[in-house]
Amino acid sequence: MSLLMHGPQQRAWVEINRDAITHNTSCIKASLAEHCELMAVVKADGYGHGAVTVAEAAIKGGASSFGVATLAEAIELRQAGIKQPVLVLGNLQAPEEFRCCLHWQLMPTISSLRQAQLANQEAANAGQPLAVQLKLDTGMARLGAPWEEGPQLLAAINAMADLQLQGLYSHLADADQLASSHTRLQQQRFEEVMQHLTGINQRPGFCHLANSAATLGNRELHYNLVRVGLAIYGHAPAAHLIQKIALKPAMTVRARVTLLREVPAGVGVSYGHRFVTQRPSRLAVLGIGYADGVARLLSGRMEVMAQGERLPQVGAITMDQLVVDATDLPSLEEGHVVTLLGQSGNDQIGPEVWSETCGTIPWEILCSFNHRLPRLPPCQEH
Repeated sequence: MSLLMHGPQQRAWVEINRDAITHNTSCIKASLAEHCELMAVVKADGYGHGAVTVAEAAIKGGASSFGVATLAEAIELRQAGIKQPVLVLGNLQAPEEFRCCLHWQLMPTISSLRQAQLANQEAANAGQPLAVQLKLDTGMARLGAPWEEGPQLLAAINAMADLQLQGLYSHLADADQLASSHTRLQQQRFEEVMQHLTGINQRPGFCHLANSAATLGNRELHYNLVRVGLAIYGHAPAAHLIQKIALKPAMTVRARVTLLREVPAGVGVSYGHRFVTQRPSRLAVLGIGYADGVARLLSGRMEVMAQGERLPQVGAITMDQLVVDATDLPSLEEGHVVTLLGQSGNDQIGPEVWSETCGTIPWEILCSFNHRLPRLPPCQEH
């Protein structure tokens, strides 16, 4: 393995494949309805992949704008030289937050008349217009104005001299379920507001409702923009969508064997001795643990990949280390690299494997790897 690429004695790291992100973005873009653009969602540091890295790769694949959750995330993109439109999906409510949007040329989400009035006042004070997007709650009961108030709120925003309405959107609560009646209801509510605007010849700019699941599964929901998160990173949001597009996972998590030890049968391993060897065993200690993002709930319930073989993890996963049973792989040595998540040769372990074990979702798995693990480009020498 190249020490120049990964640093001397690097214990564990995350590899990010930019080409995979570009590939995924390009394939998704090609699948969209005519005249539909793609917003890449890069919140939570690009789902743990690195927001700037993802944004740059997604631009090459055809993404025309970006979605983030917070102002800090948006500013990071601007400071990195990303010039495409950036929508702040989270709620802003303080005057200084709207001033920040003006300074960095960011689009805030408007969810109420009060927010619109505050944004308009700050834009007027600054003497420059502020581009905004209106969010409607069509059935998520989270952010967004009640959809029934959409026409009135849109009219109010259009009457504000210093606001420029750039978009109208909502968020689906159940898009990954086949033939969801709730998704159909949300679609009907959203389109009712859109039809009202058409009737009075108002144009809100971009209209978007589709997340990754709706983008892959229902072209009727594409409108003229889709917001894609998980699929950009190479994962389908539901099993029935896996075959829709040939996505390539962009993240691989690897760790180095820091110690090998021979123990007899009957030896308890790690805290609480949840695992006791049933035979003379060769145990490999890896320098990665739950403080790095490998959930403790995976203890004794996961495998790792090494030299074309699967090895079981044994004992409790600890803060900084975990143990695997390498008895059946005598060629494994200290310093060798083991793959925990992602691609290893012809084998692969996806985040959905971990999420099913932990009773959670793949999104949480991808976002869990903290920055004690450096983000590095792929290395072919393992």
